[in-house]
Formats: sequence, C-alpha cells, structure tokens
Amino acid sequence: MTEKRYRIAHLADLPGTPCPCGVARRAFADDPDNDVASVHLTDIHSDAETHFHKQMTEIYVILEGEGHMELDGERVPVKPLTTVMIKPGCRHRAVGRMRILNIPVPPFDAADEWVVS
Repeated sequence: MTEKRYRIAHLADLPGTPCPCGVARRAFADDPDNDVASVHLTDIHSDAETHFHKQMTEIYVILEGEGHMELDGERVPVKPLTTVMIKPGCRHRAVGRMRILNIPVPPFDAADEWVVS
C-alpha cells in the first residue's frame, strides 16, 4: 500500500485564517483527494458577519462561550455542546464570543462564501 488512507491534523498548530465569523484553523480543506468534509476550529468574534453558502452544509458544535445564532433571521440561543446544522442558502452568523468546531460538507471552498452586506 503506497498511499495512506487517513490524514492527521492538529488544529492548534494550523495557521489562523480570517473569515466572516472571526478566525478559523482549517484542516483537510486543501487536500485534493478529499471531497467529503473539512474541519475548522473557529474563534467567533462578537462582530461576525452574516453570510451563506450556495453549495456547502456546515455543522457547528459550540465548544466554549455562549450567545446565539442568527439563522435566516431567527435568533437561537447556543451554549457549549449545542450543535447546529446549517444547510445551503441559510443566512447565518454567530453572535457572542465563542469557540466552535465547524464541519463543512463538502470541504470548505472560499468561492462558496457569500457575505450579506
């Protein structure tokens, strides 16, 4: 067997990338052999921007902090271990300082991130 059938990433060691929510550390998004999902450790800033994706579903797992999610105009309270599935087209943002695990399906693609102005 020449190719490994697994990948390993240590999220704390990955560089932070600015995003509409705050700063994301993205694992597996740039793997050309991965068409399934990526994983992001995201620190949400209190001024996250409303955005949506046309193709991608996101699963948020709140790890730390509390606040709420704005999902298509509805405010939903969140706290640690709240899990939210955000389907394509849903305008969303997190409000409040928190740390989340974000699982984009398929893997994150910056061209599919649309900020609502």
